[in-house]
Amino acid sequence: QVQLVESGGGLVQAGGSLRLSCAASGRTFSRNGMGWFRQAPGKEREFVAAINWSGSTTYYKESLKGRFTVSRDNAKNTVYLQMNSLKPEDTAVYYCAADRQKLRVGVRSNPEEYDYWGQGTQVTVSS
Repeated sequence: QVQLVESGGGLVQAGGSLRLSCAASGRTFSRNGMGWFRQAPGKEREFVAAINWSGSTTYYKESLKGRFTVSRDNAKNTVYLQMNSLKPEDTAVYYCAADRQKLRVGVRSNPEEYDYWGQGTQVTVSS
């Protein structure tokens, strides 16, 4: 069974940091780009960050640049999202997902380009 499992969410005060992990099992995703998305209550799911299969290319939601960093360890089949200087508006359920196309040079921000999704991890930032 192919699974993506996010972890590392929780409650943090504004200005704090969290590191999310997304561990894959059931198959390797070392040839797939990976993305992070989030969904706040009452809002649509939005793109956060993505990294290509080799880690050579990353892309971020413009407003998150400088605070969030996406990385991956293909040997561990795991992708990470380091989140610093967190703000209350970062509160959401965070999801990781795998690009449906292998060995893509670039990355995609459209969730329709992703076919495997994790169950999400809650991030709550208090003011």
